[in-house]
Amino acid sequence: MFLVVDQAAGFVSLDCGGKDNFTDELGLVWTPDSQIIYGEATNISVANETRKQYMTLRYFPADSRKYCYTLEVTSRTRYLVRATFLYGNFDNNNVYPKFDISLGATHWATIVISDAYTIEVEELIFLATNPTISVCLSNATTGLPFISTLELRKFNGSIYLTQFENQFFLSVSARINFGADNEDPIRFPDDPYDRIWESDSLKKANYLVDVAAGTEKVSTRMPIDVSLGERPPQKVMQTAVVGRNGSLTYRLNLDGFPGFGWAFTYFAEIEDLGPFDTRKFRLVLPDMPDVSKATVNIQENAQGKYRLYEPGYENISFPFVLSFRFGKTIDSTMGPLLNAMEINKYVKKSDGSLDGSVIAGVASLFSSADWAKEGGDPCLPVPWSWVQCNSDAQPRIVSIKLSRQNLMGSIPSDLTKLSGLVELWLDGNSLSGEIPDFTGCTNLKIMHLENNQLTGDLPSSLVNLPNLRELYVQNNMLSGTVPSGLLNKNLVLNYAGNINIRKGSSRGSQNKIIIGSTVGASVLLIATIASYLLMHKGKKKYPKRDQLEHGMSTQRLVFSLGKSATEAAHCFTLSELEDATKNFEKKIGSGGFGVVYYGKLKDGKEIAVKVLTSNSYQGKREFSNEVTFFTNLLSPSIFFPASCIC
Repeated sequence: MFLVVDQAAGFVSLDCGGKDNFTDELGLVWTPDSQIIYGEATNISVANETRKQYMTLRYFPADSRKYCYTLEVTSRTRYLVRATFLYGNFDNNNVYPKFDISLGATHWATIVISDAYTIEVEELIFLATNPTISVCLSNATTGLPFISTLELRKFNGSIYLTQFENQFFLSVSARINFGADNEDPIRFPDDPYDRIWESDSLKKANYLVDVAAGTEKVSTRMPIDVSLGERPPQKVMQTAVVGRNGSLTYRLNLDGFPGFGWAFTYFAEIEDLGPFDTRKFRLVLPDMPDVSKATVNIQENAQGKYRLYEPGYENISFPFVLSFRFGKTIDSTMGPLLNAMEINKYVKKSDGSLDGSVIAGVASLFSSADWAKEGGDPCLPVPWSWVQCNSDAQPRIVSIKLSRQNLMGSIPSDLTKLSGLVELWLDGNSLSGEIPDFTGCTNLKIMHLENNQLTGDLPSSLVNLPNLRELYVQNNMLSGTVPSGLLNKNLVLNYAGNINIRKGSSRGSQNKIIIGSTVGASVLLIATIASYLLMHKGKKKYPKRDQLEHGMSTQRLVFSLGKSATEAAHCFTLSELEDATKNFEKKIGSGGFGVVYYGKLKDGKEIAVKVLTSNSYQGKREFSNEVTFFTNLLSPSIFFPASCIC
């Protein structure tokens, strides 16, 4: 993502892959996109192309992600955004790339490169509804996505106002300057909005062919009043074509069509007509008899010579190949005249994901992290790398995976607003504070908060999540009592490593609790056999006291060897364990990360005490695995109340 401030003139010109600011021959100021954190910049060399902005580009991996540029705009203002692509065989593969470009959540166009040395141009006219926009590249089917330039141009007033602008963008398909005396386009500074008006003299495939005999170019140096409507530049209106034989005919391919579009023609009478001359004509569209404008009389319609008249259609259906004709009426002495034409296709705006603003608020809390800079809509057209979404037309976020991303601070409260959330992975970070109320996330099934620094109680609100099946909160600093409702749910629950947490009563629970626990007669049998085999071996070895007192890095597993499998939890002091084991006299087992000792309490109950002696993460994990083993070894119907060391 690259954030650039909206310039005072309303122009932003990014030289993608460039390194320095510069001003081009038109007077446009270009800035490099050097602050973007994604992609690679490279230089290219193309014969006959000397413009500096096309000597570099930025390319991106052909993966499942999208790569976005984010630009600041003024809300409720219309803009033109232009992206250009000059391949130049930058990757030395001669594989012509094909990929998508989108504006926010809306698919804008598919970029298909068919020539290494031709610049592909895409333009979109839109009404800004937010303070920023994102232009994103994604979904490469061949080659690598890349971009040469990205430009933003601000419009004034009601230019390009349509009744559909809240639901549709306008994708520019054709903008033509008729009567041009060379192949060069007209743009800034002649057009104050820097629209590119292509010359009708330009030679390219299926562009303005089938020209009628008698077509002639005309021009004037007289000033043209273009103060109305879309305001094409005066230089465009000072040239035109005239059908001396009574007709103007053309055929051209319309990029993006078939579909519905916006089409306007621009006329200005720039010839001196005799006192008895008239110029009247009609537009004829083959196979579209119902689409017919009234007779055009330019001088009369514009209320004078050298004045703009711009009839058009705000909603018309066009094919991909458009053939059109202007023909003079019977009572006209002069053939038709045409100065310019503009055709745009309507692109349906996507409403975006329902959780877009919520998850954007979460990302803003970690704005310095790379994962928070992906830009665009979190779900469309492709999701962020750490997000999964459902397939609804307006998607919802169903999974967030931010494991081991060095997150600090409290768990963002906005996460509790994601009503479609199914999985939440925040494990392995440095999150602190209390676990917020996730009652609104009724679809939540899997919740991983382990290996953080969370404090406070395990919220009773978690009981109200009807679909919760896995809850991992081990190795935090939680305290209080585990809500009995969690113990009675069909739930995989792990809260080991929270030394101040206690387990409440759990009548008839069926859940598997992965935590240091007291167990029943099955473990008694195992421990008794192990004790008998080991107690007669060599000299006794005692654990050092500082091994038992190094705080949270030492964990202990206490198994009750009594007859009951459902007795209440008990918190042991270190001195009680020392008395029960006679200062850890009888070693009855050992593993890679801990030693098991035999002991007997004052009431005669036999216990086995395991002391975790490794401070490593691996040691803690192995310890948890052993507990899980003993849990699974026994019948899942047996309940294991927790014990702890105080």
